[in-house]
Amino acid sequence: MSDEILIGEGVLLDARPASFATRILSATIDAIVVGTASVLAATFAVGILAPTIDEAAAQALIIAGLVTVTVVVPTLVETFSRGRSLGKAIMGIRIVRDDGGPTRFRHALIRALTGVLELWATAGLVAIIASMAHPKGKRVGDMLAGTYAVRIRSGQKAMAPVMMPFELTSWAANADMRRLPDGLALSARQLLGRADRLHLGSRVRLGMELAAQVEKYVAPGPPPGTHPERFLAAVLAERRNREYAHAITVMQRAAEETALVERLPHGVPDPH
Repeated sequence: MSDEILIGEGVLLDARPASFATRILSATIDAIVVGTASVLAATFAVGILAPTIDEAAAQALIIAGLVTVTVVVPTLVETFSRGRSLGKAIMGIRIVRDDGGPTRFRHALIRALTGVLELWATAGLVAIIASMAHPKGKRVGDMLAGTYAVRIRSGQKAMAPVMMPFELTSWAANADMRRLPDGLALSARQLLGRADRLHLGSRVRLGMELAAQVEKYVAPGPPPGTHPERFLAAVLAERRNREYAHAITVMQRAAEETALVERLPHGVPDPH
C-alpha cells in the first residue's frame, strides 16, 4: 500500500499518521489562539453589555459563548478548511478520513462535540492518553468520526488540474468506474503531472502500464486507439467531477433537511 495520498487540491499527503508531538504542538497553538480570541471577545462584551443585562441574561450569554468557542468555531473552521485549523496549518498536518478522503461537516462536528469532554473538560488528558495508546495517534473524537491526522509533504507544488479530453467526454460520462486504489490513482496523477519531463521511452512504457491497470476498474474500456495518457486523464477527471457532484448533492440535501427541521409544526403560528 502506498504511503502517499493525492487529494483533489493537488496536494500530496503522507498517509502515515502525524507524530504525537506534532499533534500536541498543533493543539497547543489552536488553544492559545482560541483562548486569546475568547478573552478579547469576553472583555469587549462585558464592557458593552454589563450595565444593561441582568444575571440570567449574563449566564445565558456565557453559555452561548462557551458553545461557540468549543463547538461552533472548531466545527466551521475544520469544515471549510478541509481538516486544517491554524495550528494544523502551521505544523503541516491535516485531518482526513480513514480512507484518505477529505473530512466533511459530520466528521468535524463529531470531533468538536467529543472535544468538549476530552479536550476542554479534562485539559486534554483524555486525548493525550488515547493518542498515545492508539497506533494511528487517534484521540477519542477521531475514533468516533473515523478520522486521523496526516502530514502534508513539504516542498510539493500543487499540480495543474486534469482536463477532460474532449473526444472522451461522452464515453467517460457513461462509463462505470470503480474506486481506484490510492496508490494507483496517485501514480496516474504523477505521470500526467510530469509527463513532459520524462524520457520518451519511459513515458510510453509507464503510460501503457498504468492504463492497463486502470482499465481493470473501468467498463466499458476506452474507444479503440485511445492514447494511454488521454485515457488516464479522462478517468481521473470524470472521477473528480463525480465526487464533486456528489458532494454538492450531499450539501443540498443537508440544507433541505435543516430547513425542514427548523420549520414550525403545521398549524402553529410563527411568533415573529
